[in-house]
Amino acid sequence: MELWIPITIAAAFLQNLRSALQKHLQGSLGTRGASFVRFGYGFPLAILYALSLHWIAGLAFPALNWTFAAWAVIGGLAQIFATMLLVYLFSLRNFAVGTAYSKTEPVQAAIFGFILLGERITPGAVVAIIVGVIGVMLISVARSPLSWRNTFAALTGRTALIGIASGGVFGVSAVAYRSAALSLDGPGPIMNAAVTLACVTTFQTAFMLIWMLWKDKNEIVQVLKSWRSSSLVGITGVMGSACWFTAMSLQQVAYVRALGQIELVFTFMASYFLFHERVNRTEVAGCLLIVCGILGLLFW
Repeated sequence: MELWIPITIAAAFLQNLRSALQKHLQGSLGTRGASFVRFGYGFPLAILYALSLHWIAGLAFPALNWTFAAWAVIGGLAQIFATMLLVYLFSLRNFAVGTAYSKTEPVQAAIFGFILLGERITPGAVVAIIVGVIGVMLISVARSPLSWRNTFAALTGRTALIGIASGGVFGVSAVAYRSAALSLDGPGPIMNAAVTLACVTTFQTAFMLIWMLWKDKNEIVQVLKSWRSSSLVGITGVMGSACWFTAMSLQQVAYVRALGQIELVFTFMASYFLFHERVNRTEVAGCLLIVCGILGLLFW
């Protein structure tokens, strides 16, 4: 098994956990505050991770360059915006639809990867990604009676459009992060990814702190008061990001993000086995299509 596969699965699991924690915080901190904790409480761990690879594993730090800086800033800003869109979805009634549509990211990431990096994927992988996205869309309309009217409403509704926009901007950030890591002449993909993560999260923390000081200083006070729950978001967020960054330095973004759709399978497994919530046939069919897409991606 190629190394990027288990790393991506771990990233998807941690992202699922982080999103659940952020959903809980959104009500008390607001969209900007709940988005900030992902970076603000995570960047010290990202720096410590890079330092540990240097001190303990003996990996040399790569020399930074202006190409790296440009891609890191683009990716960092895109991720902030995408995270805020996703957190905003938590305040909307039909949260599942918007979140599911944000998982159209693999298709959008494949397009951005082709435009920005010239990356090409095999015809079999294209089919696998499309199968997975169809599964995501089935899940998004699973709680409504299946009809052309409901399907059109789900595709064009405000929540769905915000979810698709979130997935698109996440796709831009993913491609930018891969570009940043690949621009470093370091000892290998793990160290390159770690340095990229440390630099990006530090930049994001500084950017959002300045923004919050300008807009509403009280948000910073609330973030500090909620340090127990906020720190959990930061820990799971930076661990997940470390896995994403490493996987994307090893493999094309479209493949990594397509495999990352397994996050929705984790969500429904937890819903059924831990919370004993009912899962209807359409949702099961959607999950099976996602699994089929993932298997096709891995074996074609």
